[in-house]
Amino acid sequence: MSRYWSSLVEQLDPYVPGEQPRVQNLIKLNTNEHPYGPSARVIAAIAAANNDSLRLYPDPTSLELRQVIASRFKLTAEHVFVGNGSDEVLAHVFHALLKHDAPVVFPDISYSFYPVYCGLYQMQFRTVPLDENLCLDVEDYIPDTGDKASAHAQTGGIIFPNPNAPTGRGLELAQIEKVVAANPDVVVVIDEAYVDFGAESAASLIAQYPNLLVVHTLSKSRSLAGLRVGYALGHPDLVQGLDRVKNSFNSYPLDRLAQAGAIAAIQDEDHFERSRQAVIRTREQLTLDLGLLGFEVLPSQANFIFARHPTLAGEQLASMLRAKNILVRHFKTLRIADYVRITIGTDEQCGQLLEACKEILL
Repeated sequence: MSRYWSSLVEQLDPYVPGEQPRVQNLIKLNTNEHPYGPSARVIAAIAAANNDSLRLYPDPTSLELRQVIASRFKLTAEHVFVGNGSDEVLAHVFHALLKHDAPVVFPDISYSFYPVYCGLYQMQFRTVPLDENLCLDVEDYIPDTGDKASAHAQTGGIIFPNPNAPTGRGLELAQIEKVVAANPDVVVVIDEAYVDFGAESAASLIAQYPNLLVVHTLSKSRSLAGLRVGYALGHPDLVQGLDRVKNSFNSYPLDRLAQAGAIAAIQDEDHFERSRQAVIRTREQLTLDLGLLGFEVLPSQANFIFARHPTLAGEQLASMLRAKNILVRHFKTLRIADYVRITIGTDEQCGQLLEACKEILL
């Protein structure tokens, strides 16, 4: 600690991202990056934008990008907010749309940035335990019909990923709609970072529910983790609230190269479809193969799997794999300490993971 820190900084418990090692020849299956590169159209668009125009500020409203995103979801640009990765978008969501005078509600096992945002903005929060199968039960997010006014007053908003992280389990659209419909007085945020790998987006519900906000990222299914582009979809009133916070923080969050690359990525539907289907096929095969080795693998609709073995603690398995130059993610949270999260890599990378697991289990 430093005597120059504010009292808030002293209290913060920052988010710890997955390791980004500076070591060659590692098989990196720990941060849910896409195993295949971005569209060639993205590379060409960024190259074309790399010119004298970089001396000028970018469009602060990212209008063309918002129009391209809106078109994909049959919305208008006024329904779209963009930011520097979905983490920045989520940070603005916590600041702008989730109430600060009542606890924000999210699962106990979920994206670990949520409590960090609450700490940064000094917001209350309440976690709802996943069930014994690490599933989210939507009934836990439905206010008591006999005391709806009180229940709403005690909730500052609801947020959860679909599919959930780090479990990979997804909810059906009807289940999500049930939560949104039951909480009309607060914003319900569905964090869909991994939705393109097997779940159904709630974006189709936006026209019907003004309290619904859906957050996406180009880091996962669009292979652009290094570009940092995320966006939110919701009623224009919600977007205006996000804009007010964004323009009080950084009015130019997306640079010219990021906007050009993001537009090209969303427009190249063929590359998107081919690469995401490749990940899904590999995920299903890896799930089957690990099962044959005695692993319990949770059903996943994401670009990762959550697995444990009855003879090895999660931390031990992660350490033994690292010794073989394979990185996976381990969380020390008590309920999931036996698990490791494994990003889906290429078929070759997953084959090497399997061989390493066989050697470890001998």
